Amino acid sequence: MPKTVPMEGEAAATHRILAKLSPAAELIGFQVPEAGGGRARVTLEAGPRHANPMGTVHGGILCDIADAAMGIAFASTLAAEESFTTVELKINFLRPVRQARLRAEGWVAQRGKTIGYTECSVFDDDDRLVAKAASTCMVLRGERAAGR
Repeated sequence: MPKTVPMEGEAAATHRILAKLSPAAELIGFQVPEAGGGRARVTLEAGPRHANPMGTVHGGILCDIADAAMGIAFASTLAAEESFTTVELKINFLRPVRQARLRAEGWVAQRGKTIGYTECSVFDDDDRLVAKAASTCMVLRGERAAGR
């Protein structure tokens, strides 16, 4: 399980989400060094195994780490009996990357009772902005949250 840095108000749901994230994190190779308090950081050593046919990091990989950072950030705002689903995701690719240590910084920009809005900035190892993402999340409760 990735290391988490506890922050004020961190929910038990963060740990549930991080535990479920392990197969995707392993497949792509990303880490979650910080999570909690409506924020999350995901890192990835991007290289040739993440490349598209043009030799740059595939947009889907950038989207995966941004989605993970936003999802974990949102999960940290949930009560133990709640879950969530993403209902919309958007990403803009701003700079090509061939090989770099990528850092996706996700945060909750707006949290309502049912709908939340998250954002993410993805940076390369020179702190250059590589991509910007946003997602809309819906909180699930009761039967809708069961087993998630």
